[in-house]
Amino acid sequence: MSVSTAYPRTGDEHVLIEGDVDAAVALMTVRGVWDRPLCQAVTTKLQKCLAEHPEALIVDLSGLDDPYSMSAPTWISAQRVAREREPAVVLAMCIPPALPLADRMQRLGARLVLPVYAKVRQARVAIAGRLPLTERVTMTLPPEPESPSMARNLVGDACLSWGLPELLFPGRLVISELVTNAIEHARTPIGVVVSLRDGSIHLCVSDGSAAPPVLRKPARPQRSRPLDERGQGMRLVSATTSAWGWLPTRTGKVVWATLMAPTALR
Repeated sequence: MSVSTAYPRTGDEHVLIEGDVDAAVALMTVRGVWDRPLCQAVTTKLQKCLAEHPEALIVDLSGLDDPYSMSAPTWISAQRVAREREPAVVLAMCIPPALPLADRMQRLGARLVLPVYAKVRQARVAIAGRLPLTERVTMTLPPEPESPSMARNLVGDACLSWGLPELLFPGRLVISELVTNAIEHARTPIGVVVSLRDGSIHLCVSDGSAAPPVLRKPARPQRSRPLDERGQGMRLVSATTSAWGWLPTRTGKVVWATLMAPTALR
């Protein structure tokens, strides 16, 4: 006779977050019956996603089973948090009109300026029109030794053209580490996006590997390699930037980092 062991469901498997290649718009998809485990999983991932500070967050509730609109307070709370971010994060909901939650959120959203759309595609189009025009430069690089140098030049030129020479050196340092990590661990084509956001620069490096970056403890130098600094890369990124993080994408992941000019910190 076989004996099966039941484990409590956490709800994590029903909440998926996906970013685009420049980490500007994140998509959260929620599926399943709304209950306490799913509520806890959604709250945790909402907090994490908003802490990553995308420009916009789309919450897709097409697959959510919530006939009594019990999840409404969670989305209202998320809107308040998104609005209080500096700068504010644009939040949009996707709920098919036939679902009871759609009517509830339409009425609440009108008061809280929380837009509700029937489909994700509609939300993306509408959000694209609401986001501020952002200066950005992009580049696609091969997983080759010369790619970090090309990425450094891209960041350096951007900092000078945007009048942010104080971010030139740290920006080149961070992008070099991110691209080097992508070459070493992903070995796929690498997308680089450099954006200007409110006096700061936002660096994004995307690759074809779903494995997240790891903040490792520095390795002990070996006698044969006394200057080996393996394991320091992401620690250097963390120490140099005001914030950094990562999001999964449809083809792998995107790692982002933000560097703020001294004047923007005042």
